[in-house]
Amino acid sequence: MGPDGTLYEGGFFKAKLVFPPDFPNMPPTMTFTSEMWHPNVYTDGKVCISILHPPGEDEFNQQESAEERWRPILGVEQILVSVISMLSDPNDESPANLDAAVMWRNDRAAFKKKVRQVVRKSQEEC
Repeated sequence: MGPDGTLYEGGFFKAKLVFPPDFPNMPPTMTFTSEMWHPNVYTDGKVCISILHPPGEDEFNQQESAEERWRPILGVEQILVSVISMLSDPNDESPANLDAAVMWRNDRAAFKKKVRQVVRKSQEEC
């Protein structure tokens, strides 16, 4: 469900977690199967947040520390908490969905309208 107090409140969003053979050493992938409009969700539904990135430092992403990335001690609960946080506070610094990020930055009213449409659609599909 979309978290209370967010633009996604009232929505029923379906997602799947796919666990790799070497879990818990490597993170699962999370993909929304319901339509989602968010700067940190690719257009195919795949969630892009630090906790779902492979462990260790990434020489190409200096903004993200190893502590923010996947660690074997983490689990599904931490992933869900991170996704709820992501829905509450999008990170538009390194967007997965550039169109959603630009709309979030430049036209917040249009972004809210688009999210309301996504929430309504999720309620109808429920």
